[in-house]
Amino acid sequence: MVDAPTREVLVSSALFTACFMGILFLRILPLNSGFTGWPGPDLGLCLTFAWVLRRPDRLPAPLIGVLYLLEDIMLYRPIGLWAAFVLTGSEAARLREVRWRDQPFMVEWLRVALLIGLMMLGYRVVQVLFLLPVPALGQVILQYIATIAAYPPVVGVARWLIGLRRVTPAEADMIRYR
Repeated sequence: MVDAPTREVLVSSALFTACFMGILFLRILPLNSGFTGWPGPDLGLCLTFAWVLRRPDRLPAPLIGVLYLLEDIMLYRPIGLWAAFVLTGSEAARLREVRWRDQPFMVEWLRVALLIGLMMLGYRVVQVLFLLPVPALGQVILQYIATIAAYPPVVGVARWLIGLRRVTPAEADMIRYR
């Protein structure tokens, strides 16, 4: 029999994987009519940060790496590059979650915006350094703005549909003593 903390991690990981794969499926659907206007937000990235900042104990880092590696393959990006940046950014957020836990949502949103901006900037710098194809800067900036604007609705929907909420002080003590 699986003990309760392990079961919670497994169920949470399966739920995150299902949500992430649903978002990835919608991203690869050919819904575009040929017009490439405003790029959409990276909802998977928003969901990842929402999950890591609310339930850091229930989303293992290798799962994040594997899912983003799969996303790199499916979206024809340089394999492992964006996955490495997302894994680094999510782990930086996970390490700071204890200090960010009692802050209001606006502060969290600002910190996530800065972290995503640094990740996108680093990704672009590596692409330029290694002479990889670089998307237009305007499109990247628009995607950044769309992703940051989508973060609060993603957090709200995750709380409403999945019940994803912040760790309470009592739960934090239990996590610490496991």
